[in-house]
Amino acid sequence: MKILVRILSYSKPLRIYLPQYLVYTFFGVIFGLINLTLLKPLFDIIFKQMDPGLMELYSNPPEWELSLDYVIHLFYYHFIQASEKFGSFGSLVFVCTIIIFSNLLANVFRYLSMIMLAIIRSNTVKNIRQHIFETVSHLHLGFFSNERKGDIMSRITNDVQEIENSITLALEVVFRDPLTIILSFVYLFIVSPNLTLFTLILLPVAGGIITVIARKLRKTAKITQEILGRIVNETEEMISGLRIIKAFNATRYINRQFRVETCQYAHTYISFSKKRELASPLSEFVGVIFIAGIVVYGGSLILNQESVLDASGFLTYIIIFAQVLNPAKNISKAVAHVQRAIASGDRIFKIIDTKPAIVNSKDPVRINSFEKEIEFRNVSFSYENTPVLKNINLRIPKGKTIALVGPSGGGKSTLADLIPRFYDIDDGELLLDGIPVKNIGLQSLRDLLGIVTQESILFNDTIFNNIAFGLDQVKEEDVIRAAKISNAHDFIMQTEKGYYTNIGERGSKLSGGQRQRISIARAVLKNPPILILDEATSALDSESEKLVQEALNNLMRNRTAIVIAHRLSTIQNADKIIVIQDGSILAVGTHQELLRNDRLYKKLSEMQSF
Repeated sequence: MKILVRILSYSKPLRIYLPQYLVYTFFGVIFGLINLTLLKPLFDIIFKQMDPGLMELYSNPPEWELSLDYVIHLFYYHFIQASEKFGSFGSLVFVCTIIIFSNLLANVFRYLSMIMLAIIRSNTVKNIRQHIFETVSHLHLGFFSNERKGDIMSRITNDVQEIENSITLALEVVFRDPLTIILSFVYLFIVSPNLTLFTLILLPVAGGIITVIARKLRKTAKITQEILGRIVNETEEMISGLRIIKAFNATRYINRQFRVETCQYAHTYISFSKKRELASPLSEFVGVIFIAGIVVYGGSLILNQESVLDASGFLTYIIIFAQVLNPAKNISKAVAHVQRAIASGDRIFKIIDTKPAIVNSKDPVRINSFEKEIEFRNVSFSYENTPVLKNINLRIPKGKTIALVGPSGGGKSTLADLIPRFYDIDDGELLLDGIPVKNIGLQSLRDLLGIVTQESILFNDTIFNNIAFGLDQVKEEDVIRAAKISNAHDFIMQTEKGYYTNIGERGSKLSGGQRQRISIARAVLKNPPILILDEATSALDSESEKLVQEALNNLMRNRTAIVIAHRLSTIQNADKIIVIQDGSILAVGTHQELLRNDRLYKKLSEMQSF
């Protein structure tokens, strides 16, 4: 129930729509109930059982007062007047007219309540989807190392869709159907307290049955959604890795894996459906038992003259009670469906409740420029209890190019990732202009940085929007100038629509070198004082590498640059080269100094020369 209430809390602004929904629902139920209570005078006319005492009691017009008695008195007064003027047929027409009018009002209010329900549902889904998307965008990078990307996508899409499908039923379960049952039982209790008390004794039996089914449904629904998440993940991996799958003739292998997941999903869903579909016929069967019990018990009271109900009153009582079974049946059916929404909500809230590991300090410092240096003081960092960096001491002065080299897995990229706070250090201090980076606001810190990675991260959008990514009100001439500096302008102009050509998923319409130059143009346009270049040329052919390296040289001019490189030829002119192995700094110097003094660097250089 807590999860359901939390889901409904996203229906903001509830203070506007919920009161309207409750008012419309209340009047819809009231006028629907009036339709049924009018059956008694209708049966009285048909069966010619008009009570003489009733005729005498309501023969005079009532005095105005705001009460239910006034409404009843007014109805019977006009009912009697119609009977006296036009006979039984006139009374019949009068009652049917009131029923038609009441039914019209009931349906108008029911329609208005459904409109409010649609607004609440759309707001709920919109707010949940926005919240989970924003939460995922703020989570630290380490979170995604332990989670399947497809499962996260499934929670944003399938689980939210499940909530959307069930939210209407949930609101009806919480508001409309209980209100219908309560008002109906109030009327039934007024009509016959003994008979109504008899029916109330049997209700806990049905409630207990539904509760048992609901518990089993929630467990099965959660398993179903988890399997669906794995299916989405495998689909995403298959599409993104299709080239490798075909190259290794692994089609049958991944199809077999997918078949296992889909078979398991089908089996679990069938199990869920068996339990869910049992709720409705079971509640209907219990309802028939209820009505049969009422007929036997109520009939015995009438036969023994122990009840104030006459034949028409008893028939009306049974019809109204039978109508109560519909919302009761709806509740049991909705409970079954809502269990999937609750299971989906549980999966969604596990992400929403995840706290970002990288957050601003209580009073973050805002900086607008980089003036002096970046300094590592005895910095250590571990990932999942595995040491990655150990006692790093390093100064990076403003305007200098620092290269990080060494064997793979040594900690080069991790060291660079600490500067924009993709991760936080465990021990020591990381300072920017003498200020600990943990004390600097994340936005102002990252505004000073430009990053170009080995894998060009581009979006399914135009070249212009990819270069101007993250910036507002960018002028076209600024984008063109950035493209020229990055050696990208010429090939851009050769595309179909120039800067407004869509480059496809992850830039699939461009070559590797072209994608990398677009990434460099993006960094040029941002114009940051600090650059991080992580293997920016390692995946390129010689011709593309030359163009990209020239673009990088243009980009690094008069900036502070941290360059991670395996190709030592690209960093020979760096002001300082840092050799890193197994998380520690082995040597520091220029290219020539390291060739003379460091065996590891010399070995790496000789291997690449060969």
